[in-house]
Amino acid sequence: MDTEIGFKEDNLLRANLKYGSIGLAVGIILTVLHGVYDGFSWQNAFINVLFSCTITLSITNSVFIYECFFKPKTTVFWKFVAGFYCCCLVGMFIGTEISHLVMRWVFNKRFCFKDDLADYRFNAFIVIIVSSLLLLYKAQQMNMQSLLKAKELDLAKVNQLKTQAELQTLQSKINPHFLYNALNSIASLIHEDPDKAEDMTLKLSKLFRYSINSMQESFATVKEEIEILNTYLDIEKIRFGKRINFSLNVAPGIEDRLLPRFLVQPLVENALKHGLKDSTVGGRLSVDITGDGKNLVVTVADNGIPFPDELNIGYGLQSTYDKLELLYGGGYEIKISNVPEKSIKIIIPNKNER
Repeated sequence: MDTEIGFKEDNLLRANLKYGSIGLAVGIILTVLHGVYDGFSWQNAFINVLFSCTITLSITNSVFIYECFFKPKTTVFWKFVAGFYCCCLVGMFIGTEISHLVMRWVFNKRFCFKDDLADYRFNAFIVIIVSSLLLLYKAQQMNMQSLLKAKELDLAKVNQLKTQAELQTLQSKINPHFLYNALNSIASLIHEDPDKAEDMTLKLSKLFRYSINSMQESFATVKEEIEILNTYLDIEKIRFGKRINFSLNVAPGIEDRLLPRFLVQPLVENALKHGLKDSTVGGRLSVDITGDGKNLVVTVADNGIPFPDELNIGYGLQSTYDKLELLYGGGYEIKISNVPEKSIKIIIPNKNER
């Protein structure tokens, strides 16, 4: 079984301060216990704290060096446990010998390497118990971290599904006023021009089919958006006749770039509904899509009623804001102006893949 486990601290100094404090606490506890049974003495207190702190720091540095050079981030569990205990025992040996050296220097006693086997047995016993508790604590901590990551992943999936659902709702919306007007136009054409009525019905069907089929995708190519926009404009041309001149310009080489589905159509519909609704002649509406290496720029302009100083955001603009916020999270720009011409300009970052 593989497991991702490790004891490496971000900083060696912080690790020594942290575990050195634990060693000091263990030394004080041993001093208290020793004082209860044999009486308190400053020499015994010094020896207990010395051995405890020195051994703890030696083990800390041994484990730290082990993880720096061997990087046991993902390894077989039993191999990691064996390596961890080996580092603890090596650290215990080094710490014990250093403690003996300091003790003999402080108390003016002769230093003998590998002396006092009783100390080794006692220290090894304490180290194994403390290391086992630490290993159990770390394993439990990592198990909790794994559960937390799983919960965070589940939450991220829920948020993603929520975003997709919101986008699907926005993309599936067709302004009911447009539908009513289109159906009324079809009804009026049935007797006057059956062929044109049939053509308009087919285009309306294509527009709805695009809306329904796009529910699983958030982006479309510029070419696809222009095709559906042309379908929409063909329907509106039947309604408006020659009152409005429509123009559509797409810079060469950007047909395969991606932009949010149904981004342009609501803006055009908004311009017709609010800006050009009273135009009887000479109305003009233009759509320009350009791009560079970083951004895609969509501009919808008309010569209708100017935007009011306090703009009341209707369905067309609100759906645009909502969609861009969901897809780009603030990484976009919308410019609304009346000079030098009335226009809405949307700047979005390039996206080359669906």
